[in-house]
Amino acid sequence: MDTGTAHGARDHARAQQGARADAMPVVPAPDGLVWAETVAGGGYTHRVLARGTKLRLTDPTGDACAHVLLFAAGRPWERLNAADTVKVQWNAYLGAGRLLLSDQGRVLASVTADTGGRHDALCGTSTAVRNTARYGDGSAHGPSPAGRELFVLAAAKNGLEPRDLPPSVSFFQGVRVEPDGTLEFIGSAGRGSAVTLRAEQPLTVLLANVPHPLDPRPGYVCGPLEVSAAPGAPTAPGDPLWDATPEGRRAFLNTAEFLACGGIA
Repeated sequence: MDTGTAHGARDHARAQQGARADAMPVVPAPDGLVWAETVAGGGYTHRVLARGTKLRLTDPTGDACAHVLLFAAGRPWERLNAADTVKVQWNAYLGAGRLLLSDQGRVLASVTADTGGRHDALCGTSTAVRNTARYGDGSAHGPSPAGRELFVLAAAKNGLEPRDLPPSVSFFQGVRVEPDGTLEFIGSAGRGSAVTLRAEQPLTVLLANVPHPLDPRPGYVCGPLEVSAAPGAPTAPGDPLWDATPEGRRAFLNTAEFLACGGIA
């Protein structure tokens, strides 16, 4: 098909309707979902999610690494704080029952299910400088994009600037702390591993699917990431997660009080 004219280009573009790529959003999302997408290795995505939404991330090949940033939708100054997520809960390891906290003492999301158990709240994502040194390029549109550079693109599409980006957490590639304080990369959670996050506030979610910064493999290895989201209800009093720990209960109370003041039930 000749695309050298406006009419030819239009006809070619329209002929692509219904075509599918290995990595792309599904629009409209399948019944029961509000978001369905496959993110290629070295890719990124973003969405604004309603409170209570259940966000499921799946690693179909065992080589994905989902780096995640969360912001209170419309209030980007309240954002994921990885340090508080670790220290407030007295636990450095993410998994089912853990909370993703902001620096306001409130819950942004809770981890409601996890089949893998290999995640990381300590290392953040890769940078252009590090990827250039390791792979020869760390730019967002190069062959080995850094997570930080992809987050900058996702942030810009949500009115955020590079200065708004805090350290991220990541899922599906694990890290353990040795007795001497060094970090040991323990690798993949395995093919088909999945984790489910529940939005406890309206959220802006940024995702970058890139190799973990401690991954020792010499090549840039990152498999696809499957993303799906379905409507749901936030954690409420009476839910076992609400009272699982004194620190978590306080964070839920802080969240409920704040949202009630703003008219968000």
